[in-house]
Amino acid sequence: MYLKSIEINGFKSFANKITFTFPYGITGIVGPNGSGKSNIADAVRWVLGEQSAKQLRGSRMEDVIFSGTENRKPMGYAFVAITFENDQHIIPVDYKEVTVARRVYRSGESEYLLNGSVCRRKDIVSLFYDTGIGKEGYSIIGQGQVEKILSGKIEDSRELFDEAAGIAKYKKNRAVTMKSLEQERQDLARVTDILNELEKQIGPLEEQSKTAKEYLRLKEEEKDLDLHIFLYDHEHMNKELDDLAQREKIVSGDLEETRDKYDQIKQENQELLADAERIAERMEESENKRDSLRRQKEEKEAGIQTISSQIEANTRLMSHYHELAGEAALDAHQKKEAASQAESEKKNKEKEQDDLKEKLHTFEEELEEKNRIHEEYLSKDELMQQEILSMMSSRTGIKEKLSRYETLEEQLKIRSSEYEGRLLLVTGEIDHSRKEEE
Repeated sequence: MYLKSIEINGFKSFANKITFTFPYGITGIVGPNGSGKSNIADAVRWVLGEQSAKQLRGSRMEDVIFSGTENRKPMGYAFVAITFENDQHIIPVDYKEVTVARRVYRSGESEYLLNGSVCRRKDIVSLFYDTGIGKEGYSIIGQGQVEKILSGKIEDSRELFDEAAGIAKYKKNRAVTMKSLEQERQDLARVTDILNELEKQIGPLEEQSKTAKEYLRLKEEEKDLDLHIFLYDHEHMNKELDDLAQREKIVSGDLEETRDKYDQIKQENQELLADAERIAERMEESENKRDSLRRQKEEKEAGIQTISSQIEANTRLMSHYHELAGEAALDAHQKKEAASQAESEKKNKEKEQDDLKEKLHTFEEELEEKNRIHEEYLSKDELMQQEILSMMSSRTGIKEKLSRYETLEEQLKIRSSEYEGRLLLVTGEIDHSRKEEE
C-alpha cells in the first residue's frame, strides 16, 4: 500500500484545483518557506478525520476554506481527496484503490466520501486503525513533534506507540466494550432496583389482580346483559319500524288524496274566478248600457219638454191668432188680408203642432221602450248581483275549505317529516346496533 495521489480544491492556500501524484521514486516534496508544504500535510490530516482546528493551525474549522485575496473572491467550500493503492488489502476493503474525500461548507455542513459514497467519520477513522495512516498515526509527524514525543510524558505518546504496535484498534474496541459493559452494569443495577420494588408491590398487586378479575367477570356479565337488552330493543325497534312504515303508507295515501282534492278545488276556484271575471265584465257592459239608456232617456225627456214648450207657445200663438181673427171679422174689410194671412199661419202652426204631437207620440213610445229595456236590464242586473253574491259566498266557502286543506296539508307534511326523522333515527340505531352485534 502506498499513497497514489492527493486532490485539493479550496483548502487553505490552494484556491485552484490541484492534484499531487506520487509515482514510484518520489520520496518527498521540497520548497521554500510559505510555499504551502505544511498545508499539504494539514490536508492529509484533515481528510483522515481531524476535528481539532488547532491541530490544523487555525481557530475555527471554516479557516481551512480559502478566504480570498485582493484579486480573488473567497470560496464557499473546501475539498480534499486522498487515494491509496490497496493491492495487498492492508486497508480492510475489497477495493484495490481506495479514495477518501472530505468536503466542508462555510455554513458548517460537512460530508465524508469513501470511493464516492457518503459515509461517516467513524467509518473513515476505523478504516485506518493499525495502518499508521490515521490522524494520530506515525505516518504524519509534524515539525517539532519528534522532540515532543521523546521529551513528553509516556501517556501523551502512548497512542503513537499503540498505533505502531498495531494494538490501537483493539484498545479502541476495548474502551468501547468497557463503556458498554459499564452501561450494562448500570442497567442491571437499575433492573435489580426495579425487581426489588416490584417484589414489594406483589401483595397489593395480587389484591388488585383479584379485583381486576372480578371486574372482568362482571364486565362479561354486563356485556351479556347488554347483548340481551340490545336484542330486545332491536326486536322492539323492528316492530316500531313496521308500524311506522304502515302509518307512513296510510299518511302518504291521505296526503295524496288531500293533494288531489286540493288540486281539484284549486281548479274549481280558478274556474269560479274566471266566471266571476266574465260576470264582472258583463256587469260593466250592463252598467255602460244602463248609463247610455239613462242618457238617452234624459235626452228624450229634454226633447219632450222642448216639444211641450213649443206646443204651449203654439197654443198661445193660436189663441192670439184667434183673437186677431175675431178682430178681423169685426173689421173684415180693413183686416181681410191680415185675417187670411193669420189663417194661413194658423194652418201652418196647426200642421206644425200635429207634427210635434206625432213626434211627441213617437218619443213617448221610444221612451216607453227604453224604460222597458231599462227595467229588463235592472232585473238582469239584480239577478247578476244575486248570482255574484252567491258565487262570492261560494268562493268564501271554497277559500275556507282551501285554508283548511292547506292547514291539513301542512300538518301532514310536519307529521311526515317527523315520521321520516324517526325513521332515519331508528334506521341509524339499527345500523349501529347491527355493527355492535357484529
